[in-house]
Amino acid sequence: MMGQTHALSGALVWLGAVPLLGQERLLGEHAITLSPAQLLAGAVVCAGAALLPDIDHHNGRIANTYGPITKDMCKWIGKLAGGHRQATHSIVFAVLMGLAMDWLATEFVYGWWAALFVIVGFGLRGIGLDFEGREPQSALADCAVAALAVYLMHDLDMSFVGFAVALGCLAHVAGDCLTPRGCPVFWPMRWRVEIPVIPRTDGKVERWVVMPLLTLGVAILTMRSVLGEIAARWLTEG
Repeated sequence: MMGQTHALSGALVWLGAVPLLGQERLLGEHAITLSPAQLLAGAVVCAGAALLPDIDHHNGRIANTYGPITKDMCKWIGKLAGGHRQATHSIVFAVLMGLAMDWLATEFVYGWWAALFVIVGFGLRGIGLDFEGREPQSALADCAVAALAVYLMHDLDMSFVGFAVALGCLAHVAGDCLTPRGCPVFWPMRWRVEIPVIPRTDGKVERWVVMPLLTLGVAILTMRSVLGEIAARWLTEG
């Protein structure tokens, strides 16, 4: 699937999951209550994290995000993962990334800011923030916008990011399972889940059916969140 599709799916999954994340009967002490700023930040993080499984692709779109740094990183991760659409396209990877980012955000904030810089950059490259054929300029643009995002979020309580990152990775895996070849969802088991309703990446089905539906879903859930916040304030403040 295309980077734009993955990013949209991440944002959609986050916005859809937020009401469930606040349910103590489901999550117990891990349930979270989010402010509007945290909800928006979570959507940004989840959209960027929805590109993370593709760090196993040395020549993929996100490999060029920060020039040779991310290109080499993706190359080595791909080798360790066993190639493209292997270990990083699994539930295990999503859970481990969620736990790792949660630890960074709560125990090592500077490490989290660095990770956030990378995640946002991946998301920006995924949605198409680049200048075709001009990689130095594209990398600098990604750096500038990602740095601004980190600055805007640096004072937020980011204890929710474990959920956002894990959900973003799972959204990516679910999307790729809808294409030919599928994913080893239950890695290290080799069995691949494949429901090829999207016959070709960047084909007509993805461009004219999947992406519009995802965009509509994000718009509806965003409005639901905004209106819900307004209603809550009206009821509590009169």
